[in-house]
Amino acid sequence: MGQAPRASIISMAFVVTGNLLGAGILALPVNTGLSGFIPSLVSILLMWAAMFSTALILASQKHFAESPTADLPSFFGAELGAAGKWITVLANLVILYGLLTAYLSGAASVLEDILGAKVPGWALLAGFFLVASLLTVFGMKIMSRCNAVLMVFLFASFILLVIFAARFMKPERLVYTDWSYLPATLPIVVTAFHFHNIIPTICRSMNFDFKAAAKAMFIGMGIGFVMNSLWVLVAVGALPLAGSGSDTLLHTFQTNLPATVPLADLIRSPAFTIGAMMFALVAITTSFMANGTALLGFVSDLTTRNGRTPSRIVVLFLALGPPLLIALVYPAIFLKALDVVGGVGIVVIFGILPGVLLAKQHRGKLRLAGIVLVAVFSVVLLYEIGQETGMLRIEPAAEYWHTGSPHVVPQ
Repeated sequence: MGQAPRASIISMAFVVTGNLLGAGILALPVNTGLSGFIPSLVSILLMWAAMFSTALILASQKHFAESPTADLPSFFGAELGAAGKWITVLANLVILYGLLTAYLSGAASVLEDILGAKVPGWALLAGFFLVASLLTVFGMKIMSRCNAVLMVFLFASFILLVIFAARFMKPERLVYTDWSYLPATLPIVVTAFHFHNIIPTICRSMNFDFKAAAKAMFIGMGIGFVMNSLWVLVAVGALPLAGSGSDTLLHTFQTNLPATVPLADLIRSPAFTIGAMMFALVAITTSFMANGTALLGFVSDLTTRNGRTPSRIVVLFLALGPPLLIALVYPAIFLKALDVVGGVGIVVIFGILPGVLLAKQHRGKLRLAGIVLVAVFSVVLLYEIGQETGMLRIEPAAEYWHTGSPHVVPQ
């Protein structure tokens, strides 16, 4: 198997980066910004390194890397037994259902910010669901043909958003730190670096050359690291941390909104507002289509018995119905859904289990590295479970300032 040409490496690197441009990057400044820019950068660097490490582990697994379907339950079942299989099934359902729910909530919030009270929030959510679902069922071929154009649009609009927002930055806002809140930011950072489902596609495109695949993933994740860091920099530098306005990070966090919403309220430029809306909606829609397709296939596999698959309507209802219902009942669930996706689903499948594989298959330093990865991702999982069950409460220091405590918070 020969070395893949450099052009293939670069093109696959952009495929990796494109998969990182989803709801995670929209939520990143809101969750991480409450800990301050420097702690945010530390958490981004830590999770970038951890997620890249687990990507390398999965790419080195021949049965997974060469799988035409990337069947995660079967792979982990073969490697770790029945427990590994069913843990993967449950965690994958958390990821896919959680992501679709977050996309619906996030898209409705963006549309509601643009249209105001002219259209009820539930109608905007239902309308986006209808369009995104139809595109998922009938439009995947169109999206695959237009993928390069969509990626160019996302990159170009991202650059414009950063340039616009940078004009409103105040350096003193970057000095604030709340290190105690850093653990609460990790689930959303994990989500922002999740692309691992496409690792078999990357490996096939690299002719199963591990070094070429590793280079493509490193470059793609490196670009993602720069984009995530830059986005957090300008958003945290531009948006007030707390205060009475609707354009503060604290208010945005409390109302579960994407970062583009308060930035549009702050900048008040029609060009920025339209660009932010298009960036957010294209990123969310393309991600909805990709993960919706994956969920349809996954539900179809789970409900197939003795070679008999349920009707297409039943599969559509089981796959797309729950996210719609949850988003309608809990419309302000955008950030919360992404926290659960990253802190539970992604952490288990693409964090803990790859670490277990490395520790199981190797000795010496590699075994130790696997144990360290399991420990790091287990801490994230335990923090998230504690937060969601109420056993652990990590509140941003901005909360105390907001209620009159003498914390000094830049405005």
